[in-house]
Amino acid sequence: MATISSVSTPDPVELVVYSREHCHLCHDMIAALRELQARLSFHLEVVDVDSDADLKSRYGERVPVLVSGGQEICHYHFDPAALARIFPQIAG
Repeated sequence: MATISSVSTPDPVELVVYSREHCHLCHDMIAALRELQARLSFHLEVVDVDSDADLKSRYGERVPVLVSGGQEICHYHFDPAALARIFPQIAG
């Protein structure tokens, strides 16, 4: 299992969680990421897929989805190993 350690980067990583209001998996992923923000430097944007017809069509029931730079990192459950593979500079 990958660990994620404290890192300070000059330009914070931009992470987007595509989510919806009544989704317990979404709430779990967002909570895990907010907890990591205490140790890591990244910006987190939460986007409600139900607020946009195109997003609703694209993601449907496949939420939450964690994305950075247009690249999907993981979906349904937060995966620290996937985050560490995408951003090796934050792996410990």
